[in-house]
Amino acid sequence: MNLTYSAEEQAFRQEVHDFLATCLPDDIRERVRLGRRLSADDHVRWQNILSERGWLAANWPEDHGGPGWGPVQRHIFDEACAAAHAPTVVPFGVNMVAPVIMTFGSEAQQRYYLPRILANQDWWCQGYSEPGAGSDLASLKTRAVRDGDHYIVTGQKTWTTLGQHANMMFCLVRTDPDAKKQAGISFLLIDMASPGITVRPIITLDGAHEVNEVFLDEVRVPVANRIGEEGQGWTCAKFLLTHERTGIAGLGHAKQALSHLKSLATRVQHRGRPLLELASFRQRVVKAELELMALEVTNLRVIAAARDGSVPGAESSLLKVRGSELRQELSELTRRALGPAALPFFPDFLHGDAELDDPAQAESAAGAAQYFNRRKLSIYGGANEIQKSIVAKTILGM
Repeated sequence: MNLTYSAEEQAFRQEVHDFLATCLPDDIRERVRLGRRLSADDHVRWQNILSERGWLAANWPEDHGGPGWGPVQRHIFDEACAAAHAPTVVPFGVNMVAPVIMTFGSEAQQRYYLPRILANQDWWCQGYSEPGAGSDLASLKTRAVRDGDHYIVTGQKTWTTLGQHANMMFCLVRTDPDAKKQAGISFLLIDMASPGITVRPIITLDGAHEVNEVFLDEVRVPVANRIGEEGQGWTCAKFLLTHERTGIAGLGHAKQALSHLKSLATRVQHRGRPLLELASFRQRVVKAELELMALEVTNLRVIAAARDGSVPGAESSLLKVRGSELRQELSELTRRALGPAALPFFPDFLHGDAELDDPAQAESAAGAAQYFNRRKLSIYGGANEIQKSIVAKTILGM
């Protein structure tokens, strides 16, 4: 396995860097750098720029309108975007439901939905987790009863990220209550403007409105909006989650966070010396850097296998576990490096409603908020405990 970039890949890397330097709006770059909240308009503006360049759907094949990149090019692109403080592409449409539609959807569904995703005409959200069905997703109770050419959907979804902006939701529902848990599930595409849908905010530890509860009260969904056959939803769900967990590793974001941490620890003084020279702190930074290097090599192994036609399996669980734990450790070290400067909480600044006169306060304002927000990484996308069980069973044979 060759883990070095070819001359062609190096040229592509430079092309991406040049694009980000000239096309990423400065105001969006600065909001991301300071950890301030992005509005829906910020996300759409950046994604429209990517769409015009033909780079929004980085993992799509050319015959569906994507750039046709291989896994190494996608890795280079993701890493460069994180380093440049570009917003993360909202994944629910382009990276999650789109591959499901390509793989399991009908030709009519592909013709209708995929161009709309490429053009940013639809904002998708994910209707998976429920109050009693998180990591044990197959226990979901949202039911869909067939009524002619429609399903009548009733139930509740939770932790619906950015659902307040969404006009479409891909949703797992139980269409056969008598079948075994996985066999009775179907995959529906639901218009969020349908009568009977209520979205309620959940405010997270960092004060952000990022996730929501979604209540469905006898919502009529056309049977034509079902992906695949009735009862095939669990197959679609597993396919989607494999892609989600690989992305959650967040390698590019971890590398950017490490770079920021080392710069910060060089500037912050501890008893007259840079904090990075304090042995106990330096050891944790070095350990995190070594683990990040190991994670990158593991990620490149998965990429190399994908380039040869392999499909990520339990390796995606491994990447999710180590990537989430590492990003949590980096956020904790950053908070420790900031010290008392991380204590003030400026919600108006973080939400973009006010500015701070002190540049030092602006630089450190997101420290504690990001630390609290990163606690979720080891839970969503399948809790790390569940992912470790998958690794133990599938890879280790335990």
